This record gives sequence, C-alpha cells and structure tokens, in this order.
Amino acid sequence: MDYDPSNEKKAIDDTKAGVKGLVDSGIVEIPRIFIRPSHELAEELTMCKSTLQVPVVDLSGIEVEDGRKKIVDEIRDASEKWGFFQLINHGIPSSVLEGMIDGTRKFHEQDVEVKQEYYSSDPTRGVRFESNLQLLTTKGRNATWKDTLYISKLVSGPDEIPEVCRKILVEYKNHVIKLGDILLGLLSEALGLNPDHLQAADCNKGLMLACHYYPACPQPELTLGTGKHTDPVFLTILLQDQSGGLQVMRDNQWADVEPSEHGLVINIGDLLQIVSNDKFVSAIHRVVANKVGPRISAASFFTGGSTPPKMYGPIKELISDENPPLYKEFLAADYTAKYFSKPLDTRDLFRL
Repeated sequence: MDYDPSNEKKAIDDTKAGVKGLVDSGIVEIPRIFIRPSHELAEELTMCKSTLQVPVVDLSGIEVEDGRKKIVDEIRDASEKWGFFQLINHGIPSSVLEGMIDGTRKFHEQDVEVKQEYYSSDPTRGVRFESNLQLLTTKGRNATWKDTLYISKLVSGPDEIPEVCRKILVEYKNHVIKLGDILLGLLSEALGLNPDHLQAADCNKGLMLACHYYPACPQPELTLGTGKHTDPVFLTILLQDQSGGLQVMRDNQWADVEPSEHGLVINIGDLLQIVSNDKFVSAIHRVVANKVGPRISAASFFTGGSTPPKMYGPIKELISDENPPLYKEFLAADYTAKYFSKPLDTRDLFRL
C-alpha cells in the first residue's frame, strides 16, 4: 500500500507543539515524514565534502576610500563565485546578537500552551509559529527537523510580536534594516552601478524574520534541519549560534559555513541573481540535523517591494548586445508563489 504522509502530518500538526514537542515526548525514532528518500541518502554516502571556506568580509574599513573599494571587490568576488560570505565588524553590537539568539531560544522553550496561540501555517498571518509541515503538499519535499517563529512584513506593530522576545526582536530588526541598506549599496557598486541603485528598486523592502530552532535529533543521518534550497528573495542576513550545520553547495560539493563569533552570514537570493542577470549567484544551501541541540538561528529576508506591485527583471544598465537579458520580468509576489508550489530549481521558471 502506498504510504500517505498526511496522517502523520495531521498528528504532529494537531499537537501544535512542533518538532520540539516530538523530542519532548521522548521519541527515539523519527516519524517517516522526516526521512529523506532512499536515493538521497545513498547519494549522501558517495558525495565528497569540500574543504573550501566561505570568504570573510571585514566591514571595518568602509569609511575610507581605499577600504571601501577593497570591500566592494571582496563582495563582488564572493557574490560571483560563492553567493555567500561571512561579515565581521558589521556594526551590530554583540549584546544584540546574543540577545537575539537568547530571545529565539526563549520563545521556542516556553510553555507549549503559550506558543500554541501562534501556531499556524497561514502565510497571511504576521506572526506565526510552525513546523514546515505544509511543505509536504509540495512534490519532492520532506518535512525537516526544525520549528520556526516567522515575523513577516504583515505585522502591524510590535504588540503582535510574542512578549518573551518582543524587545530584542524589534531592536535586532532595526539594526538589520540599516545593515541591509549598507550591503545593498556595496552590492550596487559591485555591479558597477550607483550606490543607491538597488535601494531605489525597493530591494531593501519587505523584511521578514525567521527565528529557527533545531532540536537535537535522535536519527540525524536520516533527515535534514533545512532541506537544500535557494532563497526566493534579494538578500538574506543570517545570525547563527556556534553549533554549525549550515552548508553551501560549491562545485557540486557541500562546504561547511563555520560559525564565526559575532559574525553574520550573507547570501545572495534568487531575485538578486535575476536582476544581476546571473552576475551574482544564488547558491543552494541546507542545514544538517545533529544529535546535539538545539541549534538556533535567525534569518532576515529582504523580499522586495510589493505595494505598489513592482516588476523585476535584469537591470537595464547591465544589458547589452554581448550580455542579453536571461530572464523575463515578473512580480516578486508571483515569483514567491511559484517557488513554494514547485521543487527546487524555480529560478528557471522566468528564464528566457
């Protein structure tokens, strides 16, 4: 008989306690919906591990002309070859970074009754707590070993944010918005454009936060913390604790993104790859599951302008006879909708 994951999904959904609830109940074997397909598990055994390290960019010289040029060159190189870099001396105080990790932990580790009122897979809710079980409706995706608190651009005010992490979340978000503007300026220059080009195109709009909690997993070799994917956004700023587990694909091998203390991981999203006409790459990445935990991270996604709706496509200044457009124009919201209705390689939906 064919296996139907919907019963397992419903049983977990009904608890409104997420993956942490499964772990707290004392399971020693993970439910089948979390187990990766056998061909993937077999492939994993034969894949080589990359020893390459994601580039590190130090923002401390940004005020000096020569320093800024060096930073722009490093960001260009990393964005073209990796689509990923680590950022140090970025200006967000370490107390805020530590507070954000702590606030995320406090939300996920509070009494389940308090968390349950936020439990929802309705993407129109400004604040929602969920385990990524709705992905099971998408062909070719398994449930993964994490719970997430989402704070979307639909939040009307701080009062909607759970009290246990409200103050730090608002403070962190304000810092991230400022850093996002700085990075988009540097990325504009790296593309040979005016520093305000990407901001003028609203690439700094629509900020959404995903506060992830990866509990310890009894069978980490069978599942993933986050499945392999690219980000359907312009830019991602990721804060991660010191646990490790994030990996990026480089030359068909997985490279570990080693945590750097008080550093941030920056990655190029699909939309920035598209508007750069493939000059920058949006790299495939994932998070492996682990026997020890929890691993805690907070991803900030710049999703672009949606009100009024804005068309995106390759930037006109980057197009020429020698470098014709590789994508047609589309609305950011249409991109996101298509991304979540398909398995991985969604960028190609809008490729000419």
